[in-house]
Amino acid sequence: NKTAITTQMINVTQSFLPPIEEYTQYLQKSWDKKWITNRGSLILELEDKLKHFLDVDYLTITTNGTLPLQIAIKTLELKGEIITTPFSYIASSSSIFWENCTPIYVDIHPEYLTIDESKIEEKITDKTSAILATHVFGNPCHVLEIEKIAQKYNLKVIYDAAHCFGVQYNGESIFNFGDVSTCSFHATKIFHTGEGGCMITKNQDLHEKLFFHHNFGHNGPEDFHGIGINAKTSELQAAMGLAVFNHLDEIFKGRKNAVGVYDEFLDFSKIKKMKLREGTEWNYHYYPVIFESEETLVKVKEALNKENIFPRRYFYPSLNTVKYLNGEKMPISESISKRIVCLPLYAELEPEIVEKISKIINQNI
Repeated sequence: NKTAITTQMINVTQSFLPPIEEYTQYLQKSWDKKWITNRGSLILELEDKLKHFLDVDYLTITTNGTLPLQIAIKTLELKGEIITTPFSYIASSSSIFWENCTPIYVDIHPEYLTIDESKIEEKITDKTSAILATHVFGNPCHVLEIEKIAQKYNLKVIYDAAHCFGVQYNGESIFNFGDVSTCSFHATKIFHTGEGGCMITKNQDLHEKLFFHHNFGHNGPEDFHGIGINAKTSELQAAMGLAVFNHLDEIFKGRKNAVGVYDEFLDFSKIKKMKLREGTEWNYHYYPVIFESEETLVKVKEALNKENIFPRRYFYPSLNTVKYLNGEKMPISESISKRIVCLPLYAELEPEIVEKISKIINQNI
């Protein structure tokens, strides 16, 4: 129906909603037990499924994707300066700041868009305690080089892997790199629990510390290991996750198909795509394009908005320019953040709409 294509609102993403009957089937289990939070059977089942699917040893589900960053910083007892990227969502830098550490910015690679590992060492001082790097739009950082630097200077490594559900690098889960990796299960993500997230580590002792920090520090009902907060999630969110989990094949397939249509119809003579790092098995999470100028981006965005199509400027502004973060100049991140936009991409996005979006862009660049 051509009329429907032009009148419906096309946002940058659309939450995948499983058939409501499937969701309520899981909810019924919770109702039957009268147990809707405090790590009931649905959370335990979902954690088990995710560990197998993501090929990780230790995973704790949380109520959002930001608390794991804060808990990781607290659990690793980080102080002073943490080296990070200015090209990320605010949560990566605000978590550093929230935990009374100072974000020290390192500019990004102009093609991969991840932190430029060749510029990290020059920012290390005697106050540096860790590197907190973001895998951008599912594109991995140069994890092997970052690991070498961390070992050389005895630094901890946290990866904000919010966009990385299902990503493999050199045949291994991207979540198996660094001391801690975090992921988001927000409703806009490939896999979601409405709101949610998780924290992942390879180290059993560290996993146990992360775990008790996310549950008030409890060691059984009447004892405490130490300080903790409440980052637990509910059976209601776990039910959504279990229902969505059963549709992952079609979610990945739908996104991959939409990416293929963009690749076919967009005119890349005046726009650029993010370059995927060699050895990456990508997850088709976002479709970012970089324009020649901010003026062109604004022109294209306005043309799309007129057709009820709403891409989004990720990641804008460059975080070093946020007042309270007060970072140094980061020329590459600042330039790209002004010229990059993520186009609509979700599992149910019709090829005709992707073609239409591509044509509007081509006419306005």
